[in-house]
Amino acid sequence: MKTHYTVAFAMLAGFGLGTVAVQGLHAQANAPVYTVAEIDIADQAAYSTYVPKAQAAIKAAEGEPPKSRVVIQQWDSLEKYQAYRNSSAFKELLPMREKAAKFRSFVVEGVSQ
Repeated sequence: MKTHYTVAFAMLAGFGLGTVAVQGLHAQANAPVYTVAEIDIADQAAYSTYVPKAQAAIKAAEGEPPKSRVVIQQWDSLEKYQAYRNSSAFKELLPMREKAAKFRSFVVEGVSQ
């Protein structure tokens, strides 16, 4: 009978330690947060002065930027996006683009409101 209690206690202790370990790992693995800003520039000169100062403030708060970048663009329709991707202007940029960085693009259709 003592063996059954020992095995049961060991299983419960193992389960408890495993639960604590998993919670600790989840607490350490915070997902990144992205901000998306839409900017309509009213005064180009003032904006040109603002941008470097804003970038310095962000860098001071965050440190070095992440290695990857996220860019969100809005297109009026899937057809307009496809026309851009098939355009000669885009195709001319491909060699430069492929040399400069690795890109992964996703198209997500929005929902009409």
